[in-house]
Amino acid sequence: MKKNINHLGSCLHETKKRKRIIYLLLLLTAFNTACKKTSDTGLEPAPIDQKADLPAGAKDGVVFTNNGTSAIVTLYAPGKKSVSLIGEFNDWSTSATPMKNTTDGNYWWIQLDHLNPSTEYAYQFYVDGNLKVADPYCEKILDPDNDKYISAATYPNLKAYPTGKTTGIVSVMQANQPVYTWKNTSFNRPAKDNLVIYELLVRDFTTDHNYASTLAKLDYLTGLGINAIELMPINEFEGNLSWGYNPSFYFAPDKYYGTKTALQNFIDECHGRGIAVIMDMVLNHSFGQSPMVQLYFDGSKPTANSPWFNVDAKHPFNVGYDFNHESLATRNFSKDVMKFWMQQYKIDGFRFDLSKGFTQKQSTDDAQFRLYDAGRIAIWKDYNGYIKSLDPNFYVILEHFAEESEEKVLADDGMMLWNNMNYNMNEATMGWLDNSNFQWGFYANHGFAKSENLVGYGESHDEERLNFKNITFGNASGNDVIKGSLATSLKREELVAAFLFSIPGPKMVWQFGELGYDISIDFNGRTGEKPIKWDYYSDPNRKALYDAYAKFIRLKKNNSIFNSSNSTYNLTGGIKYIKLTDGNNTVVVVGNFDVVSQTANIDFGTAGSWLDAVGAGINLSTDNYTQTLAPGEYHIFSRTALK
Repeated sequence: MKKNINHLGSCLHETKKRKRIIYLLLLLTAFNTACKKTSDTGLEPAPIDQKADLPAGAKDGVVFTNNGTSAIVTLYAPGKKSVSLIGEFNDWSTSATPMKNTTDGNYWWIQLDHLNPSTEYAYQFYVDGNLKVADPYCEKILDPDNDKYISAATYPNLKAYPTGKTTGIVSVMQANQPVYTWKNTSFNRPAKDNLVIYELLVRDFTTDHNYASTLAKLDYLTGLGINAIELMPINEFEGNLSWGYNPSFYFAPDKYYGTKTALQNFIDECHGRGIAVIMDMVLNHSFGQSPMVQLYFDGSKPTANSPWFNVDAKHPFNVGYDFNHESLATRNFSKDVMKFWMQQYKIDGFRFDLSKGFTQKQSTDDAQFRLYDAGRIAIWKDYNGYIKSLDPNFYVILEHFAEESEEKVLADDGMMLWNNMNYNMNEATMGWLDNSNFQWGFYANHGFAKSENLVGYGESHDEERLNFKNITFGNASGNDVIKGSLATSLKREELVAAFLFSIPGPKMVWQFGELGYDISIDFNGRTGEKPIKWDYYSDPNRKALYDAYAKFIRLKKNNSIFNSSNSTYNLTGGIKYIKLTDGNNTVVVVGNFDVVSQTANIDFGTAGSWLDAVGAGINLSTDNYTQTLAPGEYHIFSRTALK
């Protein structure tokens, strides 16, 4: 019995000892937990043990419920240990609002309640205790470095940045955003073949650089006759003074150009004038401000576990960080971006920047880069099919410049491709004839079945201005001097425009090319601000070029013969011509690109009377047209009157 009592006492002693140990361990745990409390100290928070799949209706970014008083906020961030939501709703506390992680570990989400639907809330994600990033899917950001340069006229009542509360770019969410009421709800897009696109950089088009001031110039553009505007990138990009090819947020219009509703109004008013709006879309790469880049980044480049980006670019033309378009995460994100702009802004088309870069095949030079790539074709067919499933008449335009056999496959799938004729056309306008053949403008030379798939141009944002080279490097002979002569240089621009708009297929004009803009692309740095020269329009010689452009554009749009599949041409040498036949009509465009007089000898196919759309008609006694043309002289002859 004593033995049992002693044993019982021993057991009680051991029990008390174990309790003291457990108590001490609990104290130690509490102490460590307190030390690891999430704060701006950079200490990593304890992993969240809340696992819960996304609630119904949740999607990337923010979804408002309960009439805007609640919001489900979601971030795709596979492999992260912890994510908290910080913002004005919790006084930017890094510990107050931990997010739940889905069971597969890919998504983080939280539901916020008791929100005011009319209030703009600034917020960020606090990831793994050391990184604050904005929402990749947000429709508005606040930038502590660049917003201060945005005028109240361009963006009235811009929300103030939460200085002292956080750092870096922050997202903004609001349930009851200002809603734009669309007026033109039945816009019929111009046929692809009849497109005349005006490529426009809002920054360098008007001194106010915003949608309202650009809208005020629509009379000028409708007078020119264009029927589409291609806006250089308008989603948020790094800084303000940019071409926009350094994107960071894909769902947020850049505030430097105006508000969301101002952009919608601009598009609506264009539609009311019969003008389609095409958006320059940059999905080949992104830049360092992008939260998607920052989430998986080693300080110099993306990490191997990034769902979206290649560690190193796959091609030699990359800037920023190279998207991997064979990744399902990238595909889903890209499609979300496309759908958003198509539906929220009623955009009519995308011009995809550096579409050749949508590849996972490694190349070190352009010769390799442009080779036929079945993987790249599959990516573009997938994107094109998705876009057409949403809107069968949407314009899909690629800046591709790959091997002709690859471009033919894409064209056969309905995509349109940029066709750069800048070098050869500029040689022609300067009067240097050895490399002045621009027959590459004809779709059949690309193997395309339809002219509508080839967007031809002599100038773009990315090429030297034709008239700058005319004045700087033009040829001369006797009294015909191109170099240094504005009047002669402008007439050479008129000459090449007559040919450009006579080649079947859609065409593109770079802003102010119709006024002979002659300031180099490298002025103030290649992508730097350029002088805005609306005074050109009051110069009689420049206005004459504008009027000639307007005439050629209207001839193209109003006469089906300029989309004829029946064409012959000779674009070598000084005398160049294009001959088009459609039904009972024939058009012959002929011009002298030399700096001395040359004699044209062209088979018109029919004797008799020919009208001239830019001058006096002629009467041929034979089928042959034989005439000496002065330098720069051109004619647009037709058998029957052109509208």
